[in-house]
Amino acid sequence: MTRGSFRVLIVALLALAIFLGWRAWDGWQKSYDPQTVVAASLQGLQEQNVLVPFTARYVAVVTSTQNRLGLEAKKTLIMPGTVRYEVDLAKLKPADLDWNAATNALTVTLPPLRLAGPEVDIDAISEYRDGLILLTLTDAEQALDAANRKAAQAELIKQARGDTPMRLAENAARAAIEQSFAMPLKAAGIDAKVTARFKR
Repeated sequence: MTRGSFRVLIVALLALAIFLGWRAWDGWQKSYDPQTVVAASLQGLQEQNVLVPFTARYVAVVTSTQNRLGLEAKKTLIMPGTVRYEVDLAKLKPADLDWNAATNALTVTLPPLRLAGPEVDIDAISEYRDGLILLTLTDAEQALDAANRKAAQAELIKQARGDTPMRLAENAARAAIEQSFAMPLKAAGIDAKVTARFKR
């Protein structure tokens, strides 16, 4: 190989190295584009399907009464149960994400919280009854039990939908979602403010 040919080869290799370096830098830049990171974070959340940011235990105390044959029977049921507060991540769509490039701010609009349960703690149930004669001679006890179970479950859900537990659950959900988007952005070197909110 002549000296001139060797120089041409060196120049060609150098040009190739510069070109490959530019392509790698361009790919690195694109891979850390904020919207690309946000889209990847969204896909990861959707794959989780359901987020359970908060659970709470409640106790329902209900009483039912039956009057028959001039007699009265009464049963009181004390029923503990656990309710889960969930966010259906499958409902989170790209349209729910608003990236503001001017302020490096991401707003995530979440679907409403849904309640799952109550999961009744059967071993912790307590019952008190009054009116043994009517309970023994008729089917009043079965009727009272059915009424109490229905009323107790409704009472547990009513407690779960109270202002305080709903606020705590929403705060926990927002914090979890904000962290899920903020951490990948931070890892990519993007200083962004992430705000999650619920659809109303």
